[in-house]
Amino acid sequence: MNEVIQMVDLKSQYKKIKEEVDTALLAAVDAGAYINGPDVKTFAKKLEEFNQVNRAVTCANGTDALQIAMMGLDFKPGDEVIVPAFTYIATVEVIALLGLIPKFIDVKTNTFELDHTQLESLISEKTVGVIPVHLFGQCSNMEAILEIAKKHNIAVIEDTAQAMGAEYIFADGSKAFAGTIGDIGTTSFFPSKNLGCFGDGGALLTQNEELGEKLHVIANHGQKKKYHHDSIGVNSRLDTVQAAILNVKIQYLNEYSAARQKVATKYDENLANIEGLVLPERASYSTHVFNQYTCQVKNSRRDELKAYLQEKGVPTMVYYPIPVHLQKAYQVYGYNEGDFPVAEQLCKDVISFPIHTEMKDEVQDYIIQCIHNFFENGK
Repeated sequence: MNEVIQMVDLKSQYKKIKEEVDTALLAAVDAGAYINGPDVKTFAKKLEEFNQVNRAVTCANGTDALQIAMMGLDFKPGDEVIVPAFTYIATVEVIALLGLIPKFIDVKTNTFELDHTQLESLISEKTVGVIPVHLFGQCSNMEAILEIAKKHNIAVIEDTAQAMGAEYIFADGSKAFAGTIGDIGTTSFFPSKNLGCFGDGGALLTQNEELGEKLHVIANHGQKKKYHHDSIGVNSRLDTVQAAILNVKIQYLNEYSAARQKVATKYDENLANIEGLVLPERASYSTHVFNQYTCQVKNSRRDELKAYLQEKGVPTMVYYPIPVHLQKAYQVYGYNEGDFPVAEQLCKDVISFPIHTEMKDEVQDYIIQCIHNFFENGK
């Protein structure tokens, strides 16, 4: 393959909308309002309209969004928050930073979501919230989670960093976007996300307008009026320049999701029935926007496949190689190997193949052929 294969081809994506993005960037710079400029307010409104949510609050990044959410819900040091053992570290990091206690829960083998059947058994008198992570691009089983959360009066924070634009399908057929179903949804606009800017950015979504205002105040040093601080807050702002970019790119989010789904479908059709390779399962209650196309390689051959594809010029990623409860920084919470067997096995088996909005058929054909060659030739 002569072409350099990318996990995510952001440069080609930019070139398609270069004129619109460049115009927006120059206008933002020319306006001179580099902090909380008009583009930030415009983007917040566009987020609300796209997600059909009452309030969107922008912030500096997805990790800040999680922290602001927990501050907005008045979680206190010593409170327990239930969180998957198989997730990116940021989901748990802010729990620790706020002096809260992470209570880990295992995940489901094929959808990678929090295993709601284990949820109720983990709730104690100290539990204040649960964070379903919509990993790799599709929603967790929100109806089941909400039912348990309501029964025990605990908050639900959706980590939607990888699933912006995915839709949850309720039992009655109604739909809602990821991040708009629980008390608060958080997201990231890191460049490789389905809706990404050219740096860092994040946001919170909520249907509760009063809570939304509280989150807005916390993100702005706890002030409603300049130099009047009614609560303890943080300094977490979406940069005006990044908002200008996002105002252009949000118009293409549905198109981007469709492009990723097309790539995923081609993988599904061409990698099916390979013994030893488990394809990602699409949940019946959610659409999938495929921030990642993550498979499982059985029989301890994941690293062998990864090395083989690297030799052939095909990049892959492992999301994630170590479950959070076994990370050195989180050993203080007393968990051991074997506590969350599904998460631990996934960390040994998962591999993500290239997927992005600009994937060329011939490139994907080559990737697929290389995967087949590995399994069929026993290499």
